[in-house]
Amino acid sequence: MNRRHFLLASAATAVLAACASPPLASASTRKPNIVLILADDLGYGDLGAFGNGMIRTPNIDRLAAEGAKLTTFYASANVCTPSRAGLLTGRYPIRTGLARDVIRETDTHGLPLAEITIAEALKPDYATALVGKWHLGHVAPFWPPTQQGFDLFYGLPYSHDMKPLKLYDAEPGVEITQEDPEMDRLTEKFFTRGLQFIDANKDRPFFLLLTLTAPHVPLDPHPDHAGHSAAAEYGDVVEEIDANVGRLIARLKQHGIDNDTLVILTSDNGPWWEGSAGGLRDRKGGAGWEGGYRVPFIARQPGRIPAGLVNDSIAMNIDLLPTLASWTGSPTPGAQLDGADITSLLTIPKAPSPHDELVLFINEDVAAIRTQRWKYVVRSFYRSYDAPLDAAGRVDWAVLVDMPSDPAESYDVSARHPDALTDMTARLERARATFAPLKTPPKAPT
Repeated sequence: MNRRHFLLASAATAVLAACASPPLASASTRKPNIVLILADDLGYGDLGAFGNGMIRTPNIDRLAAEGAKLTTFYASANVCTPSRAGLLTGRYPIRTGLARDVIRETDTHGLPLAEITIAEALKPDYATALVGKWHLGHVAPFWPPTQQGFDLFYGLPYSHDMKPLKLYDAEPGVEITQEDPEMDRLTEKFFTRGLQFIDANKDRPFFLLLTLTAPHVPLDPHPDHAGHSAAAEYGDVVEEIDANVGRLIARLKQHGIDNDTLVILTSDNGPWWEGSAGGLRDRKGGAGWEGGYRVPFIARQPGRIPAGLVNDSIAMNIDLLPTLASWTGSPTPGAQLDGADITSLLTIPKAPSPHDELVLFINEDVAAIRTQRWKYVVRSFYRSYDAPLDAAGRVDWAVLVDMPSDPAESYDVSARHPDALTDMTARLERARATFAPLKTPPKAPT
């Protein structure tokens, strides 16, 4: 079957979703708008709502207080290109061919056009825009993002520490570029363009994906925010994000569409050179440890998401596509999805995860398996050594962690829990058998 054909959600799924979601407080019958804010390298512990005491984020903290906070939410990769592919498609990045490393300036590959993005899944009912960083291919046919279901793209082709760098303003058939964009104005420009998109589409359903460059290095806070945070430049740029989130919520209220709009904020992976992993082990680009993958997640829609809901059930950014399809009553893509509908996690206190397990990858290798209680880590790094912890022919160093008791992943408890070790080892082997055939074939010798 053509992957771009959609399968209608089953009647049973629709009934369950209706039961899981409280009725909207407003009398509006319009489909909900969606604003998805994706920060770049924002750590699990960088927000006040997730325990940070040095960086002031009152607007984002208010989102959490007025909505739902997921405390065990993962990016689908520990670096940006594969994580963004997973978010947009609902599929583990290895299925898209983008699991290995990130797209560099000289690369010519990208997100295959056969992949169905969130923007395409919401068509034709939604106006769609991607404002910010793309990093999923910057040459044809993978460029511009208007090839992938977005009516509008305004932003950068890849990370803002890559050269040459241009700011693009693209609609189908139109592309305008600006040389050498002002680094300290990027966050402001992205939010301003996003607000213009909201203004233009306030009377119809819209999907705005705001993919920020902050707090990825280089750190260039806006002059209005520079020097204000106790966490120095890193804190300044996070506080600037927070101020602009406040602008966005104010604009939704101004248009009277606040209750009609689902606002989500999360990150593409853990923190890099600076930032807080919130006490979790390792950072961006590490290996199977939490700090590179677990990210903050906040969702708010007044009248539909209960205020102050906190859920620790496991979830991942691959869940966004099926969840947003369910949330908006849109057809679910017919592609093989790894994500699941997590509507219940956002609307029902203590709702269990729809996932029996999640797979964490380092490039194209399985790095860890996570269930609600257990984590089995089989890949790490030591200095320049990519360490397969369960390699044959030597001592088994793979680590079984009891996550509720040891969120910092400090101790291997496999000797105390042999049944859990047996189960997690079997899960690992099944995952490897599933995904190994999808690895990129080695290049032929030249």
